[in-house]
Amino acid sequence: MKSATIAIVLVALGIARAGFTAEANSPVKIDTAKIIDLTYSFDARTIYWPTEKGFVHQFEKNGDTPEHYFYASANYAAPEHGGTHTDAPRHFNRRGVTLDQVPLTDCIGPAAVIDFSARAARDPDAMLSVDDIEAYEAANGRIPDGAIVVARSGWGKYWPDKKRYMGTDKPGDVAGLRFPGYSAAAVDFILKNRQVVAIAIDTASMDPGNSKDFPVHRIWLGANKPGFENLANAEKLPARGATIFCIPMKIGSGTGGPTRIFAMMP
Repeated sequence: MKSATIAIVLVALGIARAGFTAEANSPVKIDTAKIIDLTYSFDARTIYWPTEKGFVHQFEKNGDTPEHYFYASANYAAPEHGGTHTDAPRHFNRRGVTLDQVPLTDCIGPAAVIDFSARAARDPDAMLSVDDIEAYEAANGRIPDGAIVVARSGWGKYWPDKKRYMGTDKPGDVAGLRFPGYSAAAVDFILKNRQVVAIAIDTASMDPGNSKDFPVHRIWLGANKPGFENLANAEKLPARGATIFCIPMKIGSGTGGPTRIFAMMP
């Protein structure tokens, strides 16, 4: 599986050669029109859990030096879980791997994009179901081995309106959270019946906002697999054919962290 994933990456980037080697004097050519950025910027508008502080970015230097050249440098601080980010297994698994230990082979793969946005538009508590998975496969074929399943709720249309996106904009108000997620049954089905390396969603959590005991997190992260939350521009992804790259900040002992996610279109 790892060899297949590496091959996918090389082909997606347009640098595959016979034997997976590149010609030393051949420039890498990437069709930028085929790249979709699936990451929200980290700034003062970045959405975090109601119990968390927001993203802080402060310039320490930003101007001309005494030697008459420009120099800029800043400090930042942020919770691990917020904005476009990775949930490492350790987040809900005492013996799970930490963010720096998540293998890149679990962060790259063909995207299987399962859309349940029509139902989510009618019900903010909607969950991606086993029926949704079966309908997807009936239309698109079996989810490929090594895939990253993306649950597309359509919730990105509300970013960065925190009240619409989260259901509440009050600090500490976890009781008011309302947004779609995966069902525990769907994640259990994927885990037991498909060779999927990760799951992702375009909302603030793999579990729906009204969840009290986070079964999806406990099942998926409990299996030592990563999850990705707050994907941007999910509506631009095709149901199948894209290759998705979810590259987290390599935080030692991290339970999660900011992640640059993008996709290469077929």
